[in-house]
Amino acid sequence: MLRCDIITIFPEFFREAFDYGIIRRARAAGLVETEAHDLRRWTADKHHVVDDRPFGGGEGMVLKPEPIFAAVRELTGCSSREDFSRQTRVVLLSPQGRVFTQEVAQDLSQNASQIVLICGRYEGVDERVAEALATDEISIGDYVLSGGEPAAVVVIDAIVRLLPGALGNETSTVNESFSERRLGHPQYTRPTEFAGISVPEVLLRGNHGEIARWRREAAQRKTERNRPDLLK
Repeated sequence: MLRCDIITIFPEFFREAFDYGIIRRARAAGLVETEAHDLRRWTADKHHVVDDRPFGGGEGMVLKPEPIFAAVRELTGCSSREDFSRQTRVVLLSPQGRVFTQEVAQDLSQNASQIVLICGRYEGVDERVAEALATDEISIGDYVLSGGEPAAVVVIDAIVRLLPGALGNETSTVNESFSERRLGHPQYTRPTEFAGISVPEVLLRGNHGEIARWRREAAQRKTERNRPDLLK
């Protein structure tokens, strides 16, 4: 079973985030366990302060390292990444991280038994978390969010669907977008004509060889049009 622990200052954000669809079924089947933890639990002052002003000046606040280190120590039983088992991954969600891709999701789903996700806020997280604690620093895209909470949902969703038994059809993940560095092929359903657009005739003939060829070519064209960077 995969365990996903989320460190956040807004644990209520996740109250119902995993109660739907594939993640709900995976939790019910005992494939994954998710829990959000309030970072303020690991503060030592009476006001439960988790942030402070950045050294060197500048706007905004930075999440302090002490409560994050304490949280990871309690959740994993380890004080630094050198002590983690090979199956323990501590993921700092940050705009400065490497881009989250299908390959990264596959790595985490196949090789981790516990994933701790640290949700950044404000102007970021003290760099010592990235330097001495996190095993992975991940960004879900080249844009800025108010915090790491939405990113945590994205990462967990992408990982859980790759767990054996999470999907009803185990071949589904093989043919999904990005599995071969290209987008998925176009999909159609009834009616055969709508808004003046007809379903491609090849999909109606039942010739599986022709359908497979059309899907590969259509996926290639769509990738060239929308995501040519994937083909480089």
